[in-house]
Amino acid sequence: EEEAEEERVLVSEHSWRPCPTSRRRLRGCLEWVKRQLFRVGEDWYFLFILGVLMATISFTMDIIVARLYAAHTWLYREIGDIGVLKYLSWTLYPTALAAFSTGFSQSITPHSGGSGIPELKTILMGVVLEDYLAIQNFGAKVVGLTCTLVCGSTLFLGKVGPYVHLSAMAAAYLGKMRTTVTREYENKFKQHEMLVAAQAVGVATVFGAPISGVLFSIEVMSPHFAVRDYWRGFFAATCGAFMFRLLAVFNSEQGKAGWAECAPSSPLPSPCGIFGVLNPKPTPSFLTPLPETIAAVFKSDLKIDFPFDLLETFFFLILGIICGIVACAYLFCQRWMMVAVKKNRLTAKLLATDKPVYTVLVVLLLASITFPPGLGQFMASRVSGDTRGSLGTPKPPSGDSGCPSVQLTMKEYLTSLFDNRTWGLLAPNASGVAKPGGLWQEWDHPSATIYGTLIFFLFMKFWMLILATTLPLPAGYFMPIFIYGAAIGRLLGEVVALLFPLGLHSEGPPRPIIPAGYALAGAAAFAGSVTHAVSTALLVCEATGHLGHILPTVLAVLVANAITQKNQPSFYDAGIIVKKLPYLPPIRSRHIASYRVGVEEFMERQVVALAKRDGFQEVLVALDASADAEYPVVESTGSPTLVGTVSRSQLVTFLQSHEHPQAPQGEKMTTAGTLEDNCTIEPIMLQFSPWTSLHQAYHLFQLLKLQRVFVTRSGELVGAVSRVEVRGENGGKRG
Repeated sequence: EEEAEEERVLVSEHSWRPCPTSRRRLRGCLEWVKRQLFRVGEDWYFLFILGVLMATISFTMDIIVARLYAAHTWLYREIGDIGVLKYLSWTLYPTALAAFSTGFSQSITPHSGGSGIPELKTILMGVVLEDYLAIQNFGAKVVGLTCTLVCGSTLFLGKVGPYVHLSAMAAAYLGKMRTTVTREYENKFKQHEMLVAAQAVGVATVFGAPISGVLFSIEVMSPHFAVRDYWRGFFAATCGAFMFRLLAVFNSEQGKAGWAECAPSSPLPSPCGIFGVLNPKPTPSFLTPLPETIAAVFKSDLKIDFPFDLLETFFFLILGIICGIVACAYLFCQRWMMVAVKKNRLTAKLLATDKPVYTVLVVLLLASITFPPGLGQFMASRVSGDTRGSLGTPKPPSGDSGCPSVQLTMKEYLTSLFDNRTWGLLAPNASGVAKPGGLWQEWDHPSATIYGTLIFFLFMKFWMLILATTLPLPAGYFMPIFIYGAAIGRLLGEVVALLFPLGLHSEGPPRPIIPAGYALAGAAAFAGSVTHAVSTALLVCEATGHLGHILPTVLAVLVANAITQKNQPSFYDAGIIVKKLPYLPPIRSRHIASYRVGVEEFMERQVVALAKRDGFQEVLVALDASADAEYPVVESTGSPTLVGTVSRSQLVTFLQSHEHPQAPQGEKMTTAGTLEDNCTIEPIMLQFSPWTSLHQAYHLFQLLKLQRVFVTRSGELVGAVSRVEVRGENGGKRG
């Protein structure tokens, strides 16, 4: 009777649901719509969502950064002429933000510091890093990166690397949503495709450059790239870049409209609506500058009929050599600094227990150096000219520079370095008052000239950037080296223009030297040599919209890469080496002798193996002797012919289901069997011979994302090769 009552209640509850027929029809309609939509493949919808989502987050982050940076500038200007207060307002603001960025992000996840690209490269090679792509880390990374970017050029850090990490976390989460919607099991190949597309989206939404963003992510992140992944990467990156451009243009138009309503009637000496509270009207364009990175609407005036002469190719070649040599020195010093900070007793203790304290000390030093009345005036960090009208209201912006700032932002650095004019000709005729569109005047110090300020900037930012890379906060490092390379190119271009005031010409009338072209080539060459990428040549052209210097830019990038790749690992590979991540660094040697190194010279010879007829005791000894994830299975002890592998989890289950053979008869759970009877022996898909070369093994490990391969001679097991052996041999003298 009780069972009948329960059945009656269940039937009544089921029949009580309202409109069962309508609900069934609606469910059928939704299933039909899903089948029609997913006929082209469900991946494309999630890639579109990924691109639009990351572009929106990137744009929102840049708007917040611009507002907070404007607040710092306004505070410094309005605090008065008291030197102590100015120094405190200049240093404490970025110090507090950097300390909060470190403390907040590190308290939530230890994976939030640094760039994130070294870890992603390791994940794409098949290595599992626990919780690195968990969506719980997303908020910590966003907040920490925003605070880092608000510090501006005081820290001289960017957002490319962390944003690629953010895009990867979003892709991993969308991959789980895809399995829920499609009701399929999680596919590792699908997860890999989403992560590959996420790299391209992360780069493209920062620069607003989909083509070069995809190519750069491929060069930096993956040594072997499937052709089918190009389409997914380009589609997602194009969606993200288009959305970012659309938002940037819309914000620019709103800023121009807002200035007409705000400036003439504003009685406030402070910027109108700087926090969005003082004035509900739209914020002026000079208070909402474009993003701190190379924005998609980054404008360049390099519209030149004759960009360079054939004779100038020699100087672009010299520029590539200089960038390659400086990049080698930078990579060596940066890697040495990372190791020294970990080995030093004081800094190692601070990084282990008090990371915010270490951040405060470093940022306070960097902010003190960039203080405008001090050394900052020689690094484009000074107040140049009167910025207010007669009634105390801000002057309307004009051109790209807007109102002269206390310190150039990252975008303003590039705007000034890519200036189409020759500073050496403008400096003698320039007055002491800054003019609209005259960002170049920030580099023209009365007692140092433009050449002195550029040299001092390059010298100081070299070690300051290296020191900033040791900070345990979310930060990118591509944008700083991009600006640094532009400064190298600008200096060489100004020197060439000084030496040849009439220009170089092989035929026809003389044409002037364009230093901005050298800045473009220098930015691409130095950034490409540090990251071991050639696509930076296309990146700089796509970001500025200028293709006139594409040939000399490619030449400089190739020369700089040839020098750096021969002598130093890339910036991201150096991070992998310092962090000791299980990643295979590229083989740097091209000598024919490296092909003669056989697997038998560095393989592991003492391999714990099991026979098919082994029982409880043999399996227990094997598990105690080694902690491998899988064990080779041979035919017998006397005939070590490799027949397959068995996982450690199956061996543990085998032990748990059998009692020791020597236990009392009454306590035995089941009859003790053999390994062959109770475990699934997986067949061997790939094996090496002792004569397999190091290069063959290296490329197979990379292409197939292998973790361990057994070595056989005439079918008999003689050793094993794992990533540890390949990495050690590659890092030795032979590699």
